[in-house]
Amino acid sequence: MEAEEFDIFEHELVPVHILLTKEERAKLLKMLKKKPWQLPWIRASDPAARAIGARPGDVVKIIRKSRTAGEIVVYRYVVPG
Repeated sequence: MEAEEFDIFEHELVPVHILLTKEERAKLLKMLKKKPWQLPWIRASDPAARAIGARPGDVVKIIRKSRTAGEIVVYRYVVPG
């Protein structure tokens, strides 16, 4: 019996992950005045990163639900591993 494909983003506790384009990444880093490696990291092997096709060097935008703030947006730099 084959295992079914499971979409981790269908689970209510998994936040939305969006892979930024090169232009969006450059604009974000300029606005924050940061180098990409200065952002918090996410490994390329992370299930959510793998699901969106993130590769080392990419930047991922993560949108989380928050009881107090409504929505929280964070960014992660994809590293090998």
